[in-house]
Amino acid sequence: MKFSEQWLREWVNPPLTAAELAEQLTMAGLEVDSVTPVAGTFSGVVVGEVLSVEPHPDADKLRVCSVSAGAEPLQIVCGAPNVRVGMKVPTALIGALLPGDFKIKKSKLRGVESSGMLCSARELGLSEDAAGLMALPVDAPVGADIRAYLGLDDTCIEVDLTPNRGDCLGLAGIAREIGVLNRCSVAGPAMEPVPAGIEDTFPVQVSAPEACPRYLGRVIRGIDPKAATPLWMQEKLRRGGIRSLGPVVDVTNYVLLELGQPMHAFDLATLSGGIEVRHARAGERLTLLDEKVIELDADSLLIADADKPLALAGIMGGAGSGVSDDTDSLFLECAFFAPARIAGRARRFGLHTDSSHRFERGVDYQLQHRALERATALLLELVGGQAGPVIEVSSDTHLPRVQPITLRAARLQRLLGLRPDDATVEDFLTRLGMEVQAGEGGWQVTPPSFRFDITLEADLIEEIGRVYGYNRLPSSAFQAALEMRPAPEDRVSVRRLRDLLVSRGYQEAVTYSFVDPEIQALVTPDLVPVPLANPISSELSVMRTSLWQGLLRTLQYNLNRQQRRVRLFEHGLNFIQQDNELKQENYIGGLVSGTLMDEQWGEPERVADFFDVKADVEALLALGGRAEAYRFAAGSHPALHPGQTAEILRDGKRVGWLGCVHPELARRLDIESKTFLFELHSATVAQGSAASFREISRFPSVRRDLAIVVDEAVSALALQEVIRETCGDQLLELALFDVYRGKGVEKGRKSIAFGLILQESSRTLTDADVESVALRVVDRLNQNFGATLRD
Repeated sequence: MKFSEQWLREWVNPPLTAAELAEQLTMAGLEVDSVTPVAGTFSGVVVGEVLSVEPHPDADKLRVCSVSAGAEPLQIVCGAPNVRVGMKVPTALIGALLPGDFKIKKSKLRGVESSGMLCSARELGLSEDAAGLMALPVDAPVGADIRAYLGLDDTCIEVDLTPNRGDCLGLAGIAREIGVLNRCSVAGPAMEPVPAGIEDTFPVQVSAPEACPRYLGRVIRGIDPKAATPLWMQEKLRRGGIRSLGPVVDVTNYVLLELGQPMHAFDLATLSGGIEVRHARAGERLTLLDEKVIELDADSLLIADADKPLALAGIMGGAGSGVSDDTDSLFLECAFFAPARIAGRARRFGLHTDSSHRFERGVDYQLQHRALERATALLLELVGGQAGPVIEVSSDTHLPRVQPITLRAARLQRLLGLRPDDATVEDFLTRLGMEVQAGEGGWQVTPPSFRFDITLEADLIEEIGRVYGYNRLPSSAFQAALEMRPAPEDRVSVRRLRDLLVSRGYQEAVTYSFVDPEIQALVTPDLVPVPLANPISSELSVMRTSLWQGLLRTLQYNLNRQQRRVRLFEHGLNFIQQDNELKQENYIGGLVSGTLMDEQWGEPERVADFFDVKADVEALLALGGRAEAYRFAAGSHPALHPGQTAEILRDGKRVGWLGCVHPELARRLDIESKTFLFELHSATVAQGSAASFREISRFPSVRRDLAIVVDEAVSALALQEVIRETCGDQLLELALFDVYRGKGVEKGRKSIAFGLILQESSRTLTDADVESVALRVVDRLNQNFGATLRD
């Protein structure tokens, strides 16, 4: 919300500077983004009148003008295309200083003396418009200082409002806040009803009362299409960030800034049959005021006549029914639209307008009569004509209902740490537009119609706190009863999972839960994602079913910035639709791309491979003390490379995936480096076993190495399971330390070498004991897999 300080002071004028006003608003929860002058710093510029215009003798694009600036006429050479006799224009005299420390001096342009300069709005720092000279009204007093004439000793204040404060999206709301904070009166302009001068009406029908509970309209005939917007209104609009577009549109925009009520004026001659507020029909299209053509859906709320759609309700008008230079009769509309029925609709069509911004946040549902009368009075003042009676269609059933709220004095003391006296509380709430009834131990408070955000007792206490001043509230040490909560020993905390991955060189990422449906379809094509009703953008329009989408996007971002080594992990929710229910579960996922280690002198550079990442996953699984419960089995996943994919099983149930990114997915995402992904069900990984005591054996351990030759299809895991089962409690540790294929080993077979570390808790193992164990192991492996000892 942007507005002029001078305009604000017409409503409320506390004894504060602009900087103090900004500080006060910010501390009250209405954060001021900027306070800027309405014009650049300049002096020596007056109102001038062009008396004559002659062609320059030596330049086709220059004109030699005679200009009256209050004394002797000045000869000024000008190149502006719109200069004409009788024009009033800002004139910089000799010695004037313009923005940018540009000083006006007497000079010659192509041999002709020029004693000053005729100025555009841009040259005075008023706007970016440099198309021609800034035309002033014909009644502008010649010789008057332009800063005083235009009231340029003013500032623009821009407030960044939170979505709940739609009531301050009009100058009246800001003025009300200032009045409350300073306990001073607020007196806006008189807004008396305009009596009907004619009996003309226009039929109005509301077919969607739940979306538009109140619709007002009024016919105005006989306006002057050649009328101009007065300078005072143009300047207030400009300082509010709105460009002047003609008196009719300017009046609706003026009421928008002043009261916060969006309005629209139709050219009555373009309407047929009557106005209907309805939802769009199949196949309907609408050309908006910005010439954009949109395809309407059944959820689109329209203002239409008997033949066609006229406007996208609460968002933007249509091109075919707007006012033009030939318009002499208007249908002026003013409506209340339910916020939930407008929210997200503008964004769906790639729009964001002043109207949609306000209706989405909530417009006062009792403001429409006042706004319509205000606009009518301004229009009759500026463009003339006669107004018909106000036409209203409303549905009390669908209008918001305000319920009283009980405010307890004790609760006020508890939440704020102080209790203002009763008179102060009642004064604050009354000035905020609320109805207050004192009762035993507190008050019954009815919020005003413009405060959609006040529904709870805590909301009222917040209002009192911010008006009283957050910086004035007492501070005290927080007191709370401490409770020792149980910490199960068989659970691994998420923090430990995170810490382990960080210690292994990973960095934690936090990505959106909203993802691109195209990437989602590539990663998990077998899962139907949950679509968002009002997505931020088309690329963030569904809920993720895997953490991999966000991690892959983050990898793309890093690769595009020349990062050769990327190791990322994320812990977060996946959203999976199952049997018409949304299943939300935490997962921990990771991504590895590039070299195994940072560039260094001590180790040769090597690209990370499947087994490097598998080691990281095994370290995660081992945190719970149940590493033996997990198995890695060959699997198939649409996002992972065939032959380089493992599903991770616990007690026969899949709890995660590990593998290399599928070449097609890598190609679609422009990922050239080899990339590995893993994802684990967080709750399962966190479930471990409680620590138990085991006495350390006093007897030495013995190591026996076995090199076993087996078929290529036999997995090391299967061999390890048989070895552990055969050795029983005597096996202290089992290490796989070599895999060999080549000379001395038959084609289609491989040699796998294990180190068996054996130990007894009650005695020292003899050579015979160790040999017996080794023979049993070899025998079992031979029986199960056809394994033989390597020569």
